[in-house]
Amino acid sequence: MMTTETTDTTDRVEITPRLAVHQFAPEGYRAVLALEKYVASKVDHVVFELLKLRASMLNGCSFCVDMHSRDAAAAGEDTRRLFAVAAWREAPFFTRRERAALALTDAVTRLGEHGVPDDVWEEAAAVWSEEELANLILAIGTINLWNRIAITTHTPPPLTV
Repeated sequence: MMTTETTDTTDRVEITPRLAVHQFAPEGYRAVLALEKYVASKVDHVVFELLKLRASMLNGCSFCVDMHSRDAAAAGEDTRRLFAVAAWREAPFFTRRERAALALTDAVTRLGEHGVPDDVWEEAAAVWSEEELANLILAIGTINLWNRIAITTHTPPPLTV
């Protein structure tokens, strides 16, 4: 006998947004959007989606994890790779360049007292040009800012898409 499980929405926790940043700081919000547009045009699309998803996971931003996983899947990214971003170091699905970008994402997102470790930087510099590295750093910084905006303002992902 086959049963169909339904999702009971009565037990869901409701997330109440705190503030619409775009409404109260429209120039600043547009500036962040402009930076997002810039890095999107400069960083390899696949790598860009992976690093946005990874930083969002590390930061615990449900809105961004939801959005970037759906965006990447819609663009044709393999769902196994998307799920594996959470444990990318142990997953065989990523190229050397992707791994270097993910390691850099981890280090920049978790920026500690001593900054980005030399071994992480050296591996990234071995596979990315200086211009590419500069754009990766801007991309990682941008997603971290988006995460901080969404988390601080309690921006929930949509329940339906």
